[in-house]
Amino acid sequence: APAESVLASTSGADVYKAACFACHETGVARAPRLGNKDDWSYRINYGMSTLYRSALEGRGGMPAMGGHAEFSDDEIRSAVDYMVGQVK
Repeated sequence: APAESVLASTSGADVYKAACFACHETGVARAPRLGNKDDWSYRINYGMSTLYRSALEGRGGMPAMGGHAEFSDDEIRSAVDYMVGQVK
């Protein structure tokens, strides 16, 4: 899909595929891998508000918004929802 159509979407899966996958597919810099319950379980215990804050503000090796400021806060939150949904 052309970049414009992906960026215009608020789908968490689309945001993940456009930005988050680069680290979250392989675990770069200890990023929790998509679908890996061991990577996500203790993080999920902190609650969604903490996960959203980490994604929006950055944490550890992850820059704020995963380095993708072209996305809105809601789009970043939807990507977090998508990733968490893969392990629940």
